[in-house]
Amino acid sequence: MTALAPAPVMTAADLAAELGALLAPASVLRRNEPLAKRTTLRVGGPAELYVEPADEAELAQVLRFCHEHDVSFFLLGRGSNLLIRDGGIRGIVIHLGAPAFSHIEVDGEQLRCGAGAKLKDIALTAKRHSLGGLEFLEGIPGNLGGALRMNAGAMNGWTFEAVESLRFMDYTGVAHERAARDVETTYRSCPLLKSAVALGAVLQGRPAPREQIEAKLAECQQRRWTSQPKEPSAGCIFKNTKAAPAGKLVDELGLKGTRVGGAVVSGIHGNFIINDGTATARDVLALIEVIRTAARAARGIELETEVEIVGED
Repeated sequence: MTALAPAPVMTAADLAAELGALLAPASVLRRNEPLAKRTTLRVGGPAELYVEPADEAELAQVLRFCHEHDVSFFLLGRGSNLLIRDGGIRGIVIHLGAPAFSHIEVDGEQLRCGAGAKLKDIALTAKRHSLGGLEFLEGIPGNLGGALRMNAGAMNGWTFEAVESLRFMDYTGVAHERAARDVETTYRSCPLLKSAVALGAVLQGRPAPREQIEAKLAECQQRRWTSQPKEPSAGCIFKNTKAAPAGKLVDELGLKGTRVGGAVVSGIHGNFIINDGTATARDVLALIEVIRTAARAARGIELETEVEIVGED
């Protein structure tokens, strides 16, 4: 009996050609797309293939393609809380940047928002309709999809505290909707969205005087810009520990200003690593290890990264 030869491995060019033939002209497909410019830290290598589906039907097409061809993929939001290694990301990077994913519609006291909607735009839309309770979103530099996936928080508010229902798509391209009360969430995580793609959510506001909302927004902005660095960063690098907030711990260890290449521990907030304009992902990763080693040696504390680290060296 003659053994069958293994199927040839598809190259990036082959994948691009085959996927491109399935997608509508309105969808974007590029090879070797630079990703550093698409992250708030401004470091990292390229995407082997980069796709912006035009709408949900196109997204389903991409997900089915990945499933059928056993191709890995990564969902990229606005690139905050993200560190991409210098070798970039193999497989397909999907970004929900098309207008079909960025809608914000007000329905009474609720906002129906797409995963690509910027959190700041959601907060400002709520303000224009005199709906409070969503001001904290202004302080999170991302879009709704990323905030849902991480259950992101700021100014003592958490994303899922404002969610009434969630729409998502499984990896076979089928869309679902689920009440927020039936979705498990934890600190900085929504486990469901580790194996599904957020499409959007219904957010619950509450009527409030516009002046009160504006005052709260101004307070959030003031706290953000006086407690966080303005230079490029990924946001908080480490999760807080039971012993102490990560930023306070870094400060107590005397590590503010510590540098590896172009990566520097912020002098404003110890849990931020900033890019002086010359940093590489390798610089940032090395500085992370400097901090973790110091915390372990001095306090016996194992710092766990909050920032998502992806890609290849």
